[in-house]
Amino acid sequence: MAKNGHSGVMSDATVPTMRPAFAPWLSRSNDVTSVFLAAGQVPDLVNLAGGLPEPSVWPVEELAGLAAEAIRNHPDETLGYGPIPGLPALRDLIAARFSAGALRLSRENVLITTGGMQALELMGKVLLQPGGLVAAQSPAYLGALDAWMPHAPRYRAMRIEANDFDPHAALAGAQFAYTVPNFSNPSGRLVALPERQALVAAAHATGTWLIEDDPYGALYYEGEPLPRLLDLSAAERPGPYDGPVVYMGSLSKELAPGLRIGWVIAAPEMIAALATAKQGSDMCSSGLSQMLALRALQAGMTDRIRPEVLSIYRARRDALCAAMRQHLSADLDWQVPVGGMFVWATARDPRLDTDRLLHHAMAQGVCISPSSVFDPEGLDRRSLRINFTLNPPERLEEGCRRLARAIRAALAEVG
Repeated sequence: MAKNGHSGVMSDATVPTMRPAFAPWLSRSNDVTSVFLAAGQVPDLVNLAGGLPEPSVWPVEELAGLAAEAIRNHPDETLGYGPIPGLPALRDLIAARFSAGALRLSRENVLITTGGMQALELMGKVLLQPGGLVAAQSPAYLGALDAWMPHAPRYRAMRIEANDFDPHAALAGAQFAYTVPNFSNPSGRLVALPERQALVAAAHATGTWLIEDDPYGALYYEGEPLPRLLDLSAAERPGPYDGPVVYMGSLSKELAPGLRIGWVIAAPEMIAALATAKQGSDMCSSGLSQMLALRALQAGMTDRIRPEVLSIYRARRDALCAAMRQHLSADLDWQVPVGGMFVWATARDPRLDTDRLLHHAMAQGVCISPSSVFDPEGLDRRSLRINFTLNPPERLEEGCRRLARAIRAALAEVG
């Protein structure tokens, strides 16, 4: 044994020890989300990657006034621990806000969550067995894939727009199905009414829980909003809602993402299970944020700012698509979305690997989202997601110029 200089006996502190290994799922994760969020700190970088809103539309002064009033007048509710399922008055308001037609909701149908991401995480906790099967709209939201990664699920891709798509076969045997019907992240696609009706009918027939993740439902730039899966489900079986659709919403796109307020609307048995899982997650969502959300919704704040939000985002969508036609039409194919925050583009040249393109794009000063991160298998490397809501038109055009240069560099690399 080696000796130290004082006692002649080897110190245990010098003996290397093996720490327990980290959980295996960490080795399967990716760092793309952190790249998206950190992109805003890179000087002059045009960030077309993240799904970020325009900060100028946030009603800062109104929210500041509501926060001060809430803390002064409701210190117990805003600064103390609160009920696990959420502030009762906010749950009642959400239930009333969504109750229409055949859909009858009460507070027992509503759980308040710490943003939409927590709702996804809780679904994994209450439904996923290790290696369980998830039927997921393809391409799939990266945040959902990240939330469920610790459970190592298997995925069945649902290409809902395909002519041969069979919703009954897709949902049968799955522990749940996951959809973003309104302007899907990442594809920007709007699921048509017949496809919505078929998904809901399949959920009722198979008994499979059907998640309707709806962060973009307020962002229609053209046309009338289509009925939610939740409403279609309620029409199948009128009465207090106890159907298979699990609806998820949030204030992140309608008001401000930093409030971290979301909600789940579902059958009471699902809400009870999710509340039990939430107890072991964060105990309760922020009382201050819940009170702010309650007061903002009572004051009609989201309705007041929505016209400005839609006007800004519609103009930016148009600016991005015009810039893409000018600078990228030789390299990419895409469709103009009628809402949401994203354009999904696919490379015309099969040699273009969008994972490699991300590195070339960063070198040119523009950040994009490669399609591989929206594929549970990581195999799709022909497409990319482009966000248009964060940047003004001139920056969107500059981003397209830089992206065109990056594509040329990426193709030159492969010869």
